[in-house]
Parts: sequence; structure tokens; C-alpha cells
Amino acid sequence: MTLTELRYIVALAQEGTFSRAAKACSVSQPSLSVAIAHLEEEFGVPLFERAKGGVTPTPVGEQVVAQARKALAEVDKVKTIARRGTDQLEGEFKLGVIHTIGPYLLPQLVPELTRVAPAMPLFIEENTTANLTVLLAEGQIDAAVIALPFEMPGVVCRPLYEEKFQVVVPNGHPWIERTSMSPEDLAGDKVLLLKAGNCFRDQVLGACPQISVPDSELRMGFSIGTIRCMVASGLGVSVLPQGALGKPYSNEPIHAIPFAEPAPSRRVALAWRATFARPKAIGALIAAVQALRNEAYRLLV
Repeated sequence: MTLTELRYIVALAQEGTFSRAAKACSVSQPSLSVAIAHLEEEFGVPLFERAKGGVTPTPVGEQVVAQARKALAEVDKVKTIARRGTDQLEGEFKLGVIHTIGPYLLPQLVPELTRVAPAMPLFIEENTTANLTVLLAEGQIDAAVIALPFEMPGVVCRPLYEEKFQVVVPNGHPWIERTSMSPEDLAGDKVLLLKAGNCFRDQVLGACPQISVPDSELRMGFSIGTIRCMVASGLGVSVLPQGALGKPYSNEPIHAIPFAEPAPSRRVALAWRATFARPKAIGALIAAVQALRNEAYRLLV
């Protein structure tokens, strides 16, 4: 049994005569007749009743024809999937992103990516750097947006942008009139941090070693959004990435103060497996980031 023979019996059931079925399949009538007879011999049962006015499927033939239609439809699906493989910008892209970047970058990135690659929807996995590393290695995500440094065997990293840190204080704080801050200014103050294990927390402590680590869980938060709310409530001050302080968050009762140059910052990169089979999809992501117009992100071309 071949796919060609299945196409012949479907065509014969549909057309009702050998001549019309042969024409529909672009073959000679004798060739089609021989193929049908061969298939009936292989199955050991007649598939069609022959009459002077045409042919009709036998009861068994009707079932075989119905199943043949399903089989041919599945074959067409396989071909469609294979054709999609020739267009690297078509089909779902699984993107990982760390918690301190996703909520702020993605609302800007998605519209740009839709413009660059409209047939490439994003499946987004927001997670920690450690977990994204595992998912990337196992092929469960295609690429990840992470903060440098990041090293992983067999993985390529492309820096995308640099994002400065800023000090955030509640309205009415004594520092609110200041135009700039230095890391030394934070020594001894109640600085709110993310909980241990978050890479942004480590980056802040690395850039501002004068910060004393809180001895109370009450002064640590699970997310940047939580930290922002704690600052607004007057619990303390914090250091946050600039991208998390623009609209729509700039209308909250907090005030952002830049650091004096050279300001502490983080470098954000895209990481993907060197063997990833859709390099054009990676290029589309990079192009979408490069199209962003946000002063918080100093693009790295």
C-alpha cells in the first residue's frame, strides 16, 4: 500500500468512474485500474462494486476510503510543518526572561517583534537565571534574556543594552531635592532589597557595597513591584533599574534619583544555544530590541 494508491481510491470514491478519477489524479486510466486492483488483492477484499454506470465503494471500501482520507490529511499536516521549517520567522518562539526584566521590557518588545516577525508568536517563560539556564540547556526554551555575567557551554550571548540603576525614595524624603546620589550616600540607611538568590540583588550589593544587608525579612521583597510599593509606603529607600521606573510606574508616590557618573548599571543580553536552528528568529528578536526608543536602555549595537 502506498500513498499514491490511497489517493487513487479516494479519487475513485469521489469521482465515481475510473476515467474521471484517472483524470483527477493526472494518470492514465489503465494505471489507476491496475493500482486499485493491486490494493484489493493486497487487502484480500473488494473495495468497489463495478457496474456499467460507474463504481461505488463496498461497505468495507467506505471504511477504507474514510481512513485513507484521514491518513492523507495527516500527511498534508506533515508537509505543512516541514514547509514552516523553511521560514525561520514562522511558528512559536519560546523566550525565557528573568523576573526583574520581563515585566518592563516585554510590553515594549512584543509590539516591535510583532512588526518584525508577525508570524512568530512568543511563548514566555519568566523565571530565575538558574532555572532558565537549565531550560535553555534542555531545549525547553529557545533563548533567554538575562543579565551579564552569564557563561554556559555551547551558548552564545549577545549584549542588548545597558540599564542604569537609580535610587528611589518616598515622596517627602530628605533626599528628594537631590539631583544625584553616590553609593556612599546609602551607607547606614534602610535600603530595601530583593530576597537572597535574585541576581539583581547581587548586582546592587556589588555596585553599592556600602549597603548593609537587612537583618529582617520585612525589609526584603520578592519582586521589584513589591519593593516599589514598600518604598512608597515609607518603609525605606531602594536601588532599582531605570527601566522599572518609567511609565506607568512614574505616577506612584516615589521619586527616582540618578547616581552620579559613573552610575552603577547592569548589562542585559540575549543567550541562545550555538546549535539553534533558527538564527533568523534570533536576529528578529535583536532587531526588535534595537528598535526600542526608551531612554532607560542604552542600546549596544
